[in-house]
Amino acid sequence: MLQGKTIAFLVAPEGIEQVELTEPWKAVEQAGGTPRLVSTQRGKAQAYNHLDKADAFDIDATVDEVSADDFDGLILPGGVANPDALRMNDDAVRFARSFFDAGKPVAAICHAPWTLIEAGVVGDRAMTSWPSLKTDLHNAGASWADQEVMVCTNGPNTLITSRKPDDLKAFCQAAVDAFGGG
Repeated sequence: MLQGKTIAFLVAPEGIEQVELTEPWKAVEQAGGTPRLVSTQRGKAQAYNHLDKADAFDIDATVDEVSADDFDGLILPGGVANPDALRMNDDAVRFARSFFDAGKPVAAICHAPWTLIEAGVVGDRAMTSWPSLKTDLHNAGASWADQEVMVCTNGPNTLITSRKPDDLKAFCQAAVDAFGGG
């Protein structure tokens, strides 16, 4: 289903919710795609299980070494610190926005829509997220609903959003379907 497709996973060097990285990563691999870890600096990205340090993952490329043209889609894992750091990095914000400019599918879970708010791409979109982002998304022009997964095709690309780790099964399926053109 994703044979020959490469999916970018954009993360900060620290603060990723591990399961929100590893489960979509596995889903992309199981569908025949190639996941690549992109960050704002080289080295390793430190993941967490909520507030406890978990595994560190090798970063494949930095945002200034690649572009949306190198990928077929983008996944933004959550965690509180991860998207908060990304939205403060102009290169990371530009990288995320470039997928919208290119009309490529984007999937964001939990707090990850913070990066998309900063990129200015959520206006007139139907989305979900961790509940504390509801007001932020409304203020940025999105409509928010408390749902397991939302697939929004109102705009130049497909945008998939989910609330939390409990929604990962639906999130991963919707993302793989979108990346596969379904």
